[in-house]
Amino acid sequence: MINWLTNDILSFFIALVLAGILIPQILLIAFRKKLFDEIDERKIHKGVVPRLGGIAFLPSILFSISAVVGFNLKLGGAGMWIEMGDAIVPMYFMVCAVLLMFLVGMADDLVGVRYMAKFFIQIIASLLIVASGMYIDDLYGFLWMWELPAWFGWLTTMFAVVYVVNAINLIDGIDGLASGLSTVALVFYAVLFYISGEHVYSMLASAAAGTLLPFFYYNVFGNAKKQKKIFMGDTGALTTGMIMVFCAIAMLHIDSAVFTHEFNPIVMALSPLIIPCFDVVRVYIHRVRRHRNPFLPDKCHIHHKLLALGLNQRTALIVIMMWAALFIFVNVALSSIINPTALIAMDVAIWTIVNILLSRRISAREKRLNQHLFD
Repeated sequence: MINWLTNDILSFFIALVLAGILIPQILLIAFRKKLFDEIDERKIHKGVVPRLGGIAFLPSILFSISAVVGFNLKLGGAGMWIEMGDAIVPMYFMVCAVLLMFLVGMADDLVGVRYMAKFFIQIIASLLIVASGMYIDDLYGFLWMWELPAWFGWLTTMFAVVYVVNAINLIDGIDGLASGLSTVALVFYAVLFYISGEHVYSMLASAAAGTLLPFFYYNVFGNAKKQKKIFMGDTGALTTGMIMVFCAIAMLHIDSAVFTHEFNPIVMALSPLIIPCFDVVRVYIHRVRRHRNPFLPDKCHIHHKLLALGLNQRTALIVIMMWAALFIFVNVALSSIINPTALIAMDVAIWTIVNILLSRRISAREKRLNQHLFD
């Protein structure tokens, strides 16, 4: 009998070790070839920092999963193919979609890619996810909708893929934020996939989480002066975003009856993505209201607000990650007793109120600082 928990643990640690080996080598090459992140008025970091950390992600994930599956088959676990069942086809298509994101992200990090070209590739990747059969076919009562017509499910899936991938990319504004939020989400997905018997997907989420931890260390605790600090860049953000949205869509295909409580699948899928997805909507509205191009970057994300209050990067990171974990815990706990539309509406209301309060605190702080300047 196949021990899937052991497979998950092995996938996690193999990916962790391999990424831990690759990232220092990427740092070495980046400094030798002078491949650094450009410093501008939006950037918070000081000094030159390579932005190629994401190059370690996909190789580490694919190696760990392939090695674990290969050893299982070699050691007589031929029944693994049977137990993997319907997950095999979506996984192959997912790898193709993630590979597209990996390549376009690497091209953008090295030479730059126009956002319309990236958008086009994201659409192609979303079509691959739809073609795999892993599309959003049921909203489980969210917006008072249940089973969806196939064509509407395809369009919804394409929108969700492009939306989440860009949301993960845009939230990557301070050290450890994108990787930290993604790790929390992936661990959550891995646990639920394991409990529900979707072991192939739990291996994927486990390997992805393992890959992110070494990067998180170098990104948050690395010293730029000692050439030990690195960013994930678009390569990492797009790769991670694609894996995250695939896991979220796969979560919608879980039979909620396998859990002790009847949790709502749409809530379990959406809750880990709330912070990046809500933030990108608020930023978009903020830019449009001020007659700015909504696609041009600025400093109005949630992490910028916390920094404007005087928090340092690590404190802001901890606050946002705790907030994300709280959203997940409360939403999942309430999903069996509250309508998903009402629950997500509550999340939106809390998010809006907190942002309004933060804006007022920032304005008050700026007024006090200006008064001190003139005193």
